[in-house]
Amino acid sequence: MLKRISVVAAIIVAILLAFKYCEFKKHDDSAMEYNTNLIQQQILNVGKLVVTEGHFSEVITYKNQQKYLMNMISFEKKALIVVNANVTVAYDLHQMKYDIDENNKTITILNIPKEEITINPDIQFYDVEQSKLNPFTGDDYNKINKSVKANLAKKIEKSTLKTNAKNRLISELSKILIMTNSMGWKLQYNGKIIESESEFNEDLKL
Repeated sequence: MLKRISVVAAIIVAILLAFKYCEFKKHDDSAMEYNTNLIQQQILNVGKLVVTEGHFSEVITYKNQQKYLMNMISFEKKALIVVNANVTVAYDLHQMKYDIDENNKTITILNIPKEEITINPDIQFYDVEQSKLNPFTGDDYNKINKSVKANLAKKIEKSTLKTNAKNRLISELSKILIMTNSMGWKLQYNGKIIESESEFNEDLKL
């Protein structure tokens, strides 16, 4: 009789433990699913177009000569060109690739899109001088436009515009870092665990 009671008690304990385990497992899975959904939502919030704008100006003197009769006669055309350009440096974070490892509680940023630089120059011509034998043509305008964009590209490289754009990008990415830290997760990029915003700046290869 005592043996039968012991067996029944053991069965009841086993059932209770199994029930408790299932409840714990269910709670654990629910928490993991909640955390994953929260992380995905935060990344979606960060996934936007980050745009930094700048304005550049320059003045160019354009000259061209056409010579005839063994260079004895020449016809010159020239113009003063004033350029005002709006420039944008953008990072489309919708294109960012990442991986979420639930088991190890790690988010790995796989790829950050390179910046997209857009130059919109407004070109104005002043003091235009030309002749019927050497007028301004579409080829001249193409050369001028190409030269203007090349000069502006050099100015952009020497300016702080790209640096400012990168700082804005890091600021957006740091929102993911803050969230992962608050949830006890890790953020990884370029084979390294990122623990501070400054490490993003060091490891960001764009």
